[in-house]
Amino acid sequence: MDEKKFVKLKEEELEVREYIKNSFGKGRISEVSIEYTPVGEKIVVATNRPGMVIGTRGEKINELTQTLKRRFKLDNPHIEIRDIIEALFDAQLVADDIALSLERKGSLKFKPIAYRTLEAIMRAGALGVELVLSGKLPSDRARSWRFAQGYLKKTGDPAKVVRRAMAQAKTMAGVIGIKVSILPPDAKIHDKITIDDALLATLRARAHAMTLPPVEKLVVVTKKRASSRKAK
Repeated sequence: MDEKKFVKLKEEELEVREYIKNSFGKGRISEVSIEYTPVGEKIVVATNRPGMVIGTRGEKINELTQTLKRRFKLDNPHIEIRDIIEALFDAQLVADDIALSLERKGSLKFKPIAYRTLEAIMRAGALGVELVLSGKLPSDRARSWRFAQGYLKKTGDPAKVVRRAMAQAKTMAGVIGIKVSILPPDAKIHDKITIDDALLATLRARAHAMTLPPVEKLVVVTKKRASSRKAK
């Protein structure tokens, strides 16, 4: 596949993703992935509301399939639903939820919205969270506000396990950019050290083996040094 065809293919995939997300509305679809198989196109839709996406007896799925065939010229699209069990650990759903709250309540309520979201994610068991809101908050000049709690890797290989997403909220004051970074509780961190009872017992045994001489010997040595100094 040459460069022009590859770029055109990626543009078509982006259009399909945007169309599916816009069809169901903001805050309902987390991710749309497209895979090509010998029998057609496999489209995986990740959502925490599978019943609403599927519809009654699969009506919405069938309608979406026919639309993709007609509008985007797909040969045989097959749509699968991936259920998201914990929505608070999905960065895209969290970013969309913050955007919807800002659009509904206004940009002046950005601090309560951010702190409430931060506490809910940490209470659910996340290792770390970072929320960055950028825009006219709350003055006429654009600025960025950062809300963070817990442990979060920024660079290196451990930073790859951090889930990141972005969203936009269109308010009366202007467009507000939202960045969300979440470190889920099941993330594998290679430099993480867990101190349990076995490790504590080992450390105590080593410390006991490296104890200093008895106090009486230290006193005798000190007296000998003092007497030698007086003799000189």
